[in-house]
Amino acid sequence: MMVLSGLLLIAGFFVGGYPGIIIALIISLGLNFFTYWFSDKLALSMAGAHQVSQEQDPELHQIVEDQIRLARIPKPRVYVINNESPNAFATGRNPKNAAIAVTTGIRRLLTRQELGGVIAHELAHVGNRDTLIMTMVATIAMAIAMIATFAQFAMLFGGFGGGRNRENSGPGAIVGILGLLVVAIVFPLVATLVRLAISRAREYQADATGARTSGNPFALADALEKLEMGSARRPMKVNEATAHLYIVNPLSGSSHTHQAMRADSLSSLFSTHPPIQERVRRLRNMKSGW
Repeated sequence: MMVLSGLLLIAGFFVGGYPGIIIALIISLGLNFFTYWFSDKLALSMAGAHQVSQEQDPELHQIVEDQIRLARIPKPRVYVINNESPNAFATGRNPKNAAIAVTTGIRRLLTRQELGGVIAHELAHVGNRDTLIMTMVATIAMAIAMIATFAQFAMLFGGFGGGRNRENSGPGAIVGILGLLVVAIVFPLVATLVRLAISRAREYQADATGARTSGNPFALADALEKLEMGSARRPMKVNEATAHLYIVNPLSGSSHTHQAMRADSLSSLFSTHPPIQERVRRLRNMKSGW
């Protein structure tokens, strides 16, 4: 968060000087305010999820209730996505205003214990405030991307800092132009890498927390292996901005993709999720019955 915030302020300075810093902060605060209150509704709407009551799906509600008693957090709203690709995600700004969504495909693929492990993982995201953390990270990265676009226009049309620096000759002008280049090209890339690294770290943490609260890390490990294969056969069509929410990457679930990632460590830097094999290895090294 400190790295992203620093990038945001530096980007604002190079594009618009000290007023640019204020503009960058205003953009970031505005985006954070909007996503804090509405990101859960947007994510559920984009996924095509519909809320189900206890009467409509008593078995799913019972699995959720079993896990919330173990995790000791409030019960989230329960949603179902009519999609044969097996997956699940959680969203919401805090444990009292959270929602969990599962696809119809995951219901058919997993056993009750395995689905319980998946629910425990998603509840861990809620309890660990991962949905709030990732929302803030994504909005700051989005603000940096917006300022990078302004920097591109500044270089093309001579506005903002680019215009001032072209009027003044000498080292200051060169520094200003180089600064705009860095903001336009390098900063969005660095912000993306930081955001994805945080996303992968939070997935590992949710695995560990969910395994501990459920007391059955092997069930979650088995579920992840099934989900990887199921997602490879039936990938989901989702917006890339929401891909990090799902327990496994809904866009690139094929085993060929993961093999390529293992062969090229640079590719893994651009993944929203850590490799399934490493997640499973960590879970199987844990003790059950916690």
